[in-house]
Amino acid sequence: MATFLYRLGRLAFRRRWFAALLWVAVLGGVGFGAATAPAAPDQSNAMPGIESQKAFDLMEQRFPGATADGASARVVFVAPHGQKVTSSENRAVIEKFVAEASDGSQVASAVSPFQAKAVSEDASTAYSTVTYKVTADDLTDTAKNTLESAVREAQGADLTVEVGGTALATQPSAGGTAEVIGVSIAAVVLLITFGSLAAAGLPLLTAIIGVGVSMAAIMALASAFGLSSTTGTLATMLGLACGIDYAVFIVSRYREERAKGHPPQEAVGLATGTAGSAVVFAGLTVVIALAGLAVVGVPMLTKMGLAAAGAVAVGVLIALTLVPALLGFWPNAVLSRSARRHGRVKEASENNGGTRWARFVLRRPLPVLLLSVAGLGVLAIPVTGLQLGTSGDEAKPTSTTERRAYDDLARGFGPGFNGPLTIVVDAMGATDAKAAVQTIGQKIGDTAGVVSVSTPRFNPAGDTAVFSAVPADAPTSEKTKDLVQTIRDDRPATESSAGAEFEVTGTTALNIDVARKMQDALIPYLVVVVGLAIVLLMVVFRSILVPVKAAFGFLLSVLAALGSVVAVFQWGWGADLLGVESTGPIMSMMPIFLVGIVFGLAMDYEVFLVARMREAYVHGDGPGQAVVTGFRYSARVVVAAALIMMAVFSGFIGAGESMIKMIGFGLAIAVLFDAFVVRMALVPAVLALLGRAAWWMPRWLDRILPRVDVEGEALGRHTVGAPARPDPAGLESARV
Repeated sequence: MATFLYRLGRLAFRRRWFAALLWVAVLGGVGFGAATAPAAPDQSNAMPGIESQKAFDLMEQRFPGATADGASARVVFVAPHGQKVTSSENRAVIEKFVAEASDGSQVASAVSPFQAKAVSEDASTAYSTVTYKVTADDLTDTAKNTLESAVREAQGADLTVEVGGTALATQPSAGGTAEVIGVSIAAVVLLITFGSLAAAGLPLLTAIIGVGVSMAAIMALASAFGLSSTTGTLATMLGLACGIDYAVFIVSRYREERAKGHPPQEAVGLATGTAGSAVVFAGLTVVIALAGLAVVGVPMLTKMGLAAAGAVAVGVLIALTLVPALLGFWPNAVLSRSARRHGRVKEASENNGGTRWARFVLRRPLPVLLLSVAGLGVLAIPVTGLQLGTSGDEAKPTSTTERRAYDDLARGFGPGFNGPLTIVVDAMGATDAKAAVQTIGQKIGDTAGVVSVSTPRFNPAGDTAVFSAVPADAPTSEKTKDLVQTIRDDRPATESSAGAEFEVTGTTALNIDVARKMQDALIPYLVVVVGLAIVLLMVVFRSILVPVKAAFGFLLSVLAALGSVVAVFQWGWGADLLGVESTGPIMSMMPIFLVGIVFGLAMDYEVFLVARMREAYVHGDGPGQAVVTGFRYSARVVVAAALIMMAVFSGFIGAGESMIKMIGFGLAIAVLFDAFVVRMALVPAVLALLGRAAWWMPRWLDRILPRVDVEGEALGRHTVGAPARPDPAGLESARV
């Protein structure tokens, strides 16, 4: 492996024009494909294997066209204090709104609250539902302006008017100014780390090119493989993160080899052969984690995982080919200013911050280990109270009209009104379909926790009916979750007495089912991902205990991060500091996302840090000195890479959406724990306690596993005349 990559790096350096133009051609080709490809399909939220999805499929089959995803707007009217919406003045305003809102070719219907009996018992609140023939994305500006104009006119009549639904829903932003600040901080960290604008800019440039290629490819293949416009979200995030990391490690090793006196082409070959080997295996661990999302059994997650895995693979290829080529164009520009000025590259000091910290840990391994494990263990405790769910308008800021509409409906009609359960009755085998539906409706209506049930609506064939049941509690309440389970548990007796079958669905039940599916899939996902990664790390490090230690450290950091997310976003600890206005269940996909992304980044740091220790150990250093050597050369770069990721992820905390805040906070805090507690403290402490046993492997297993030479041991037979000490000749030869 190291020999092949060594030759690849030298080839890319020599044929730099070809390598650079090849990537330009690839970018242009996939860009052209993306521009000419058919539009991406709408996002499919199908969740195979859950009851809610089965019920939706039955509705689609028995009620053709009834489940179309046309846009809708639920316009809520609240009368001033002491007044009623049923007064003649307020009634006239609302009726005028309905008439104006119904005007337009895209409007399917606009229903008056007085006809639909959509008025609260105290007559303080009413709502009108406006439905459209097209999806929210296909609504024209004219249709939106008509609705907005009608709302403004109603607001001018002293009524409080808020709009929920999808028609005018505000789209979440990824962080805006805060994200720009995060990327700017990342650039500053790179500049401080390398002391060169070129060295700081090169990883950013190559990462952006990699993300551009990946996203263009996703757009070009969207129609053929059923990818949606949201499939690339994870690919962009991880492609940028890993792309920067991989380029940083190649450039850092190149500068190190130049400090040893190697000429530029040789330094590029050695950097690609050693750090490039670590890049390959770090990339493989990330790909394993992302491809493992298929275990969850959710098509959307599988597509997102495979797309992100492709983006990471592109990042690896760019680090191994384009980065060496660009170093060939500017071999000295990535060196520090002092190196360019004095014609000599300084080697990493034997007493830098990394070595001092490593020696500190080696002197006190047990206290450092116990403190690290105890600290992360305490932070992980809130995971025991984890509640998964999918937040809706109730999680949006109060500055949005959707959140205010949600609150007004909850006050006027009860907290469960915003999340009714949909009951789908299959009466095809019943002798009297109407009587069977009536029996089921009565049984469910008598269930404790159900406020009311609606009049059933039959399909044209008369063999299937749909009605709604309004819970007494909010959609995200544990009591509502228990109510859904109670209705399903009582189903055998209910179906037996009615002679018909039924299923529970609707947005609330769907969210509950998805949360359960995600929770059940988390352990198998962890087992598959961590198990495969341990095998891969055994191949890389020729050790049993080092991969196990890596997996244990990852589990600690991800559990501590998830516990912190629960403490802030579910329990509300410190929520005000992050601008979180409401707390509730953790997003159903958050644990899966956190595990997949953090595992990838954690294995990056593990491979880059420990591979350097392994390299030193193989070349003759003792166990303790190998740890010091690894920290001497890699600690600064790993810290810089972690700070970059924290800066980028922290930018998402500035978003208005609670969900995006949660993702940004969870990823940033996970990188903090993994890089600075696990990799910088727990790893050297464990290696110090294990000594030579850390690198032990049974002989029979050593013979079975393939050898990949990630340490670059074979490079000694291929390198050309490297000087024994730092020499300015490298700089001089680069100028020729």
